Amino acid sequence: MSAPLKHIPVFYSPKLQAQATGTSPSAAKPMQAIASWIELGIGISVIAPTPATRAGLIRAHDPDYVDAILECRALNGFGTKAADVAASLPYTVGAMICAAREAIKNGAVAVAPVSGFHHAHYSKAEGFCTFNGLMVAALALKAEGLAQRVGILDLDQHYGNGTVDIAQRLGVDFVTHFSSGSEYFLESQAEEFLSRLPSRIASMKDCQVILYQAGADPHIEDPLGGWLSTEQLARRDRLVFETASDLGIPIAWNLAGGYQSPLRKVLKIHDNTMLAAAKIYLHAR
Repeated sequence: MSAPLKHIPVFYSPKLQAQATGTSPSAAKPMQAIASWIELGIGISVIAPTPATRAGLIRAHDPDYVDAILECRALNGFGTKAADVAASLPYTVGAMICAAREAIKNGAVAVAPVSGFHHAHYSKAEGFCTFNGLMVAALALKAEGLAQRVGILDLDQHYGNGTVDIAQRLGVDFVTHFSSGSEYFLESQAEEFLSRLPSRIASMKDCQVILYQAGADPHIEDPLGGWLSTEQLARRDRLVFETASDLGIPIAWNLAGGYQSPLRKVLKIHDNTMLAAAKIYLHAR
């Protein structure tokens, strides 16, 4: 990276908001996360994302499935056929694509304050995830000639099974994928996880960008998580950004999971991720 950014690009539009559904607050938290970052005084630049197109979505998903979701004929990741969710999905995925493009362009970092990707399979929704924005973005970057290789660093609590399903079905061989949920889930593993994290990132050294799922749900108090403390999660984020920056690999990151109540507890974790990014890429204290 040649020079620090003046602001961290954040791709957000009110159109990517949907009503919170069931036990997941993810659909409603982007605006609150941005408001929290602004209150902290972090220099961010909010940019409206271009929505993902049908053509972009069917690079990673079955065309009939895509149409059924967008036309509210099939159950989304929240287990509903809600029109507001269907309308928000192209913007949610679009935010991830735009953040990835921007990170490559500026050579540093960009943010998509969204979640709900890694459990989405080729032709079915699962676990609050409807379209796999990680794979849609990776395939878009490849098709546009912006990246020959893409890293997916999935540090959500849960295994990114949908990402694996799509990669295997489509024979995708240009993505280096690591999902911590495949092997880490105990408090006793926390320090080992942190010590090995830089080498995991180094395995992506030939990638033109890393798509980072900065999950809040590994927090020890999360009802769907439970093995990393607040301080350890903050260290995780510092290690990710420091290592990627040292290797010269741009990062586009998202909010991923987080299910504590009140939502302020989840936002605090996302605040720490943004603070870590600002320290590295804005040279903030």
